Amino acid sequence: QVQLVESGGGLVQAGGSLRLSCAASGIIFSSIPMGWFRQAPGKQRESVATITSAGNTNYADSVKGRFTISRDNAKKMVYLQMNSLKPEDTAMYYCDAGPTGGIEYWGQGTQVTVSS
Repeated sequence: QVQLVESGGGLVQAGGSLRLSCAASGIIFSSIPMGWFRQAPGKQRESVATITSAGNTNYADSVKGRFTISRDNAKKMVYLQMNSLKPEDTAMYYCDAGPTGGIEYWGQGTQVTVSS
């Protein structure tokens, strides 16, 4: 059974930092692309950052230069380091795995709130 568990969200002031973590199980982690998405109230879910199995990364324009995605294949973990946070970064952040076997997997999410 595939399971993705996010942690590290919280309340932070604008300009601050947070590090999100996602622990994966039930998948051949090293061969699967991973990513972070977010969804703010009343808005569609959007991709924040992705990382391939080879470690190639891609970022939304809104977070380039501020966020860094990384992965530890030995620990089956993916991280999102978020610096210089802005109020508009406030959202529920979701860990994503895949697609693998034509299926995309999602975690339950972790809330990030940035106060001005």
